[in-house]
Amino acid sequence: MYFEKTNGFPKDFLWGAASAAYQVEGAWDEDGKGVSVWDTFVRIPGKTFKATTGDKAVDHYHRYKEDVRLMAEMGLKTYRFSIAWTRIIPDGNGEINEKGLAFYSNLIDECLKYGIVPMVTVYHWDLPQALQDQYGGWENRRIVDDFVRYAKTLFENFGDRVKYWIIINEQNVFTGHGWLMASHPPGKAGDYKTFYQVNHHAFMAHAKSVLALKELWPDAKVGSSFAYGPSYAVTNKPEDAMAKYDYDDLQNFYWMDIYAYGRYPRAAVAYQLSRGIAPVMEEGDEEILKEAASKVDFMGVNYYQTTSVEYNPVDGVDGMGKMNTTGKKGTTEISGVAGMYRNPKNTNLPTTDWDWTIDPMGLRYACREITSRYDLPIVISENGLGAFDKVEDGQIHDPYRIAYLKEHVKELRKACDDGCRVLAYCTWSWSDVLSWLNGYQKRYGFVYIDREEDENSGTLNRIPKDSYYWYKTVIASNGAEGLDD
Repeated sequence: MYFEKTNGFPKDFLWGAASAAYQVEGAWDEDGKGVSVWDTFVRIPGKTFKATTGDKAVDHYHRYKEDVRLMAEMGLKTYRFSIAWTRIIPDGNGEINEKGLAFYSNLIDECLKYGIVPMVTVYHWDLPQALQDQYGGWENRRIVDDFVRYAKTLFENFGDRVKYWIIINEQNVFTGHGWLMASHPPGKAGDYKTFYQVNHHAFMAHAKSVLALKELWPDAKVGSSFAYGPSYAVTNKPEDAMAKYDYDDLQNFYWMDIYAYGRYPRAAVAYQLSRGIAPVMEEGDEEILKEAASKVDFMGVNYYQTTSVEYNPVDGVDGMGKMNTTGKKGTTEISGVAGMYRNPKNTNLPTTDWDWTIDPMGLRYACREITSRYDLPIVISENGLGAFDKVEDGQIHDPYRIAYLKEHVKELRKACDDGCRVLAYCTWSWSDVLSWLNGYQKRYGFVYIDREEDENSGTLNRIPKDSYYWYKTVIASNGAEGLDD
């Protein structure tokens, strides 16, 4: 759509930033916290860049007051953070850890003291290792009840102060990397049957948690966040257009249709049945999924890049392809499913050092597609640029990050003009964090954290970057300044 003038952002728009417990907190074994699958996985040689761990991360656990104060000085309207299951229930299904509850209660109160809306993610991948050992974690249906008990513990303790809840972060990523690519826990490759069964368990955990929240706090706003990469057909050939449809049903709509409609795409189910990889569902699951979908308040979107799709012959590439985890451009391999689609590089777009396409208009495209297909409000729960940042005379000049975010926010503003109901925009991330597979060299934040690639160097001092002050201007003007200059 074209509009001569913009209406700007809604008056109550939530300008925010995000983080995840494992990537920022550190204190991995303090105050009764249990061991997570990530605490274990990173100790396997070769799994992370230079064997980096989240043992110390950026020490948010001890420095959260300083961090929230810096957020307030920036003018942040909302802070999206996750809670570590292992801090609340160290072994996943046993006794509640009061010290864990106290930490997050204090963090929530600290945000509210400065007028920052806490947006809480229930699960951002750090499954208790004890549940993996007890019964295989997400592979076992028992995980649903343990997850819901954990979620209800959060709702009961924090629901009086937290109004925005994201149940699961990037389910498509932690399951894909965990059971197809072997790059996340539990480190399995090419196990499509288990992959789809794990996803069904996660969908049921999401659905039952949504219903539990609404029973306790009917006015709470809830959804889950999906790592959404809209797809473009490479050509106008019919076979490429059909390949795009195949890709969307299996890589995008498969998750969003459950969140919004409570059902799987029919074509995806037909494909699963043909290969014998369809998940086993229990009686009543369909009704629970549909009931939860009717109570979801928004679609959470983690947007970083778009994907190109073309027809892939039966004898073509078949697999996820190697990821770039070093920052050396051009090392990502093409992925695809033989007989359906493959994902070549988009030659029309620039890329980051990690080979992620830079496509600001793709964010608007994502919002338009969600609005058209699901008619749900949208929370942009992540969007940001990972880059190599350098300190020069005590300062961090990151014009590349400002340019990236500026163009994305401008497209988001156009999406609002298009009629998309966008509630919030949370950048990834507020400060530099541990990038799961890329260590500490891949920096995303508005605030530089003084730590190097190894585990023990650096002061962990916080230094606001140029982008910190740019975003402060954008927030203060509700997007009226800082975008068009």
